[in-house]
Amino acid sequence: MTPRRGQPTVRIAAGQGFWGDWLEAPYRQVTGGPIDYLMMDYLAEVTMSILQKQKSRDPTLGYATDFLPLTERLLPLLVTRRIKVTANAGGVNPRACAAAVAETARRLGLAGKVRIGVVTGDDLLGRLDGLLARGHALTNLDTGRPLHEVRDRVLSANAYLGAWPLAAALRQHADVVITGRVTDTGLTLAPMIHAFGWGPDAWDLLAAGTVAGHTIECGAQCSGGNCLVDWETIPDLANVGYPLVEAHPDGTFELAKHPGTGGRITVAGVTEQLVYEMGDPTAYITPDCVADFTTIRLEQAGKDRVRVSGVRGRPATDKLKVSIAYFYGYKAVGTLVYAWPDAYRKAQAADRVLRQRLADLGLQFEAIVTEFVGADATHGPLARNSLALDELPEVQLRVGVRSPDKAAVERFTREIAPLILNGPPSVTGFAGGRPRPEEIVAYWPALIDKQVVEPCVEIVEV
Repeated sequence: MTPRRGQPTVRIAAGQGFWGDWLEAPYRQVTGGPIDYLMMDYLAEVTMSILQKQKSRDPTLGYATDFLPLTERLLPLLVTRRIKVTANAGGVNPRACAAAVAETARRLGLAGKVRIGVVTGDDLLGRLDGLLARGHALTNLDTGRPLHEVRDRVLSANAYLGAWPLAAALRQHADVVITGRVTDTGLTLAPMIHAFGWGPDAWDLLAAGTVAGHTIECGAQCSGGNCLVDWETIPDLANVGYPLVEAHPDGTFELAKHPGTGGRITVAGVTEQLVYEMGDPTAYITPDCVADFTTIRLEQAGKDRVRVSGVRGRPATDKLKVSIAYFYGYKAVGTLVYAWPDAYRKAQAADRVLRQRLADLGLQFEAIVTEFVGADATHGPLARNSLALDELPEVQLRVGVRSPDKAAVERFTREIAPLILNGPPSVTGFAGGRPRPEEIVAYWPALIDKQVVEPCVEIVEV
């Protein structure tokens, strides 16, 4: 399909790469230069179960609460500058999130000036029994096990929706689009679909928009943050500029950042982000298309500007991915710090003592994992073979246990502190005090037929 005539370039800025990202980033994106859309990505797999627990305790919660103070700060600017927002901050309760944003807008005197689009339909938790009864086994993609084996422990279940419901909300003149679990890439692709009139079978164009979304979904990770290539020479990370996409109707786009900001946008840095969670490079599967990452062409088009072209795509599959979280058991992690001399050997001896005491108590654990931070926690045996371990000035002993038995985990937490006085010498820190047992939320990836998931788009008038 030939894109309809319209705005030749659409500027989509990344404002959040995860729930907990830099709170100044969205404001800096809105005020640092011209943009048309602000994309804010909040959700990770484990986040959904946390939000579901919040909602079970309070039906008005279940969304990313960080979104509200940001909207209070940004809404007047968004209205005057005519910037639209796409955000998956709705979590498992997009309607409640939208209601809270609407109330914020009214309090700011913006009644009649803001339309909020709400995308729902991804939350399958209340439908699970019916889906299982109709033969949708929701088999674990990693293990092949059917979901009914853990059905009684499921905490959340959300299908990944694509960009089209968001584009539909934008088509209905939504200024802020709030969703639940949609793909990270869909938050960027939707504005491009809307602005350029791309059709549902324009596979190359949809793949290009998907690549654009994948590149900026992690915020500053593609503009200098968490970058391995020449990381010491990246300028002014304290003032890092978050990335933005300058998209064109033909599917080409440039990655850039606002002038006067820190960080760096280069082919090498963008390439690092592209391989993040990529999987098969010839088949990056989303609900909207299948993108072939081997067709991506990157070109340094100027200082802090990378041009992306050549992206090819294939038809979307007939399935949606479902992210399911379920209760697995309990865990606890305890730490002690040992000082020179012989820091590493002292930590090793303490680990042996601790394990012996746990065994003598007859405690059963599914796993006991020990790391010696400062010696091998990052690189394991490779580090132990390359370091002068006897010269290490300090080593942190970090021991974690996992068990379905909460009592066993609780007893483990009481066996750490005694080592301070009845174990090897020179403990210099007992980080955080006695550890507490924590519930384990396990991840269950599955697929479901697209036809049984029905996205819904609503408009909330402020």
